[in-house]
Parts: sequence; C-alpha cells; structure tokens
Amino acid sequence: MIPTPQFESCDHQTRLYGSENITSFSHESQPLGDLRAAAVAIVIAAHHGSPTVLLTRRSGTLRAHSGQWALPGGRLDAGESAEDAALRELKEEINLSLPRNAIIGRLDDYITRSGYRITPIVLWSGEESGHLRPNPDEVASIHTVSFKDLANPSAPQFEEVAESDRKVLSMKLSVDQIYAPTAAFLYQFREVGILGKNTRVLHYDQPRFAWK
Repeated sequence: MIPTPQFESCDHQTRLYGSENITSFSHESQPLGDLRAAAVAIVIAAHHGSPTVLLTRRSGTLRAHSGQWALPGGRLDAGESAEDAALRELKEEINLSLPRNAIIGRLDDYITRSGYRITPIVLWSGEESGHLRPNPDEVASIHTVSFKDLANPSAPQFEEVAESDRKVLSMKLSVDQIYAPTAAFLYQFREVGILGKNTRVLHYDQPRFAWK
C-alpha cells in the first residue's frame, strides 16, 4: 500500500496514491434506457504546487443550468466513449489537451433529474492550471478546489427537503456551497480518490433548482 500523502504537492506520489484508489474501486454503471449519455472530467491539476480538482462556472448565456458550478463535460457524440467525451470537452471548454494516458479511471454513473446518465472520468494533469482559459460560449470562469478543502470533514452536507425522500448532497467548499450532481462527483472523488473509501452516491438527490 502506498503511504497516504499529505497533499502538499501535486507530485508522483500523489498520482500513485490517487491512481491506486481509483483503479481498485469497482465503479457501478447504470443502464442508459431513455436517458441521455454524458461525461464529466475530474481533472487533478496543480495550483501553486498543491493538488486540486478543476471546477468551472457555466456561462450565464447557456439555456440549461446557466451560471451553475460544474465539471468540464457534456453529452457523448454518436459512437463516443465517456473517456473520449471527457477529453474532447476539456479541450472545447477550458482549452486543456490531455493524452489518453492521462486517464486514471471511472467513478459511478449518476442519474440526474433532467434525464442524463453522467459518467465521471478521473484524469491526471499535474500541471499548473493558471494558464487555462475558458471558452466564453460555455464557461464563465475556471476555478480550483484543493484536496485539503475536499477532505475537510465538514465539507459534505446532507439535507432533508420536502420535495424528495432522498437527502440532497452538497459540498461546502471555500469557493462556494456546491450541490449535486457536481457535488456527487466531488464527494465520491473525495471519498474514493483521496480517503480511499468505498462510497456510493447515486442515492443522493439534487436540489430543486437543478432538476431542469
């Protein structure tokens, strides 16, 4: 077993530790049925040398979920895998080109209230993220969330709401309080990739503002 890093550096040991946790996790796929297939990219990149995950704020001009927090991603093109879609969307949305060997693995599919089956793909960049520039048609701004912020015991929030018999999941982070579905991906990455736990998230709900 690789020793748990202190997450001070976005270095080779951090990559080995996260990769071992992700690849040993048995991710769960969900049937597509009448859902639309999509993928998001959970990209590990450096910010002032420390490991972080890239996060975006969606453009205010988009028809759906404008202005909301998101991971880079989108619908799969015909014949495209979730991995291919994640790599393509990274290039289109934040001008980040990564090779296929940057792919670490998958986390669980998440079904959204708006009719998507979203597959999260974990990728390693390891490079400083300050040079990245958003595509203004899709992304208003690019942000980072540190591993330390994600691993904070008080970050996950589980709220009971009148509209659902499932708890709504959010992550209270330094950048903002972020809700599912994005919070579901960040929370599972925290649990599996950072803390080495076997945690599922499909049973958590989204807040009503994210249903459409």
